[in-house]
Amino acid sequence: MKMEEELLAIIEKNSRIDLKELAIILGVAEIDVVNALQKLEEDGVVCGYHTMINWEKTSIEKVTALIEVRVTPQRGQGFDNIAERIYKYPEVQSVYLISGGYDLLVTLEGKTLREVSTFVSDKLSTLDTVLSTATHFILRKYKDHGTILNEKTEDEREIVTP
Repeated sequence: MKMEEELLAIIEKNSRIDLKELAIILGVAEIDVVNALQKLEEDGVVCGYHTMINWEKTSIEKVTALIEVRVTPQRGQGFDNIAERIYKYPEVQSVYLISGGYDLLVTLEGKTLREVSTFVSDKLSTLDTVLSTATHFILRKYKDHGTILNEKTEDEREIVTP
C-alpha cells in the first residue's frame, strides 16, 4: 500500500511525470508503475489528468464563481439527485456536498459576470428543490491545488541613498 500512496501523491502534483522517472523515485520496475496506474484508473481512484492554467496570464477572459446552494433533500435520495442535475450543466466545474448554512458548493465558469449571473438566476435558482443561492466571484487566485500562482519576485536592485 505504501507504493500506491507515494504514487498518488507524486502524480497529484505532477501528472506529466515520465514513467521511468516515477519508477526510479518509487524504487520499482516501470512495468509495476504502469500496472499500478492502470489498476488505479480502472478502480476509479485516478479519475482524470488535468492541466492547471493561470488564466490571468492569458488574454482569455474567464470568470469563476463559487455558488453556495441551499436545497431540500429528496426522501430516500438525499442530495444526490439535485447534485446530479446541477453537475450535468457544462458550465459547472465541480459540485460538493458541504457542511454549514448551505448544502452544496458549486464552482462554475463563464466568459463574463453577466453570463455567470444569468446561469444562476435562470438555471440554478429555478430548480424545484433549490431554496436559495449565494454567489461569490473569484477575483484572484493566489494558490490553487497546492500551487502558488502569483509568486512574488524579489527586487534585486540596489538601494541608492543620497
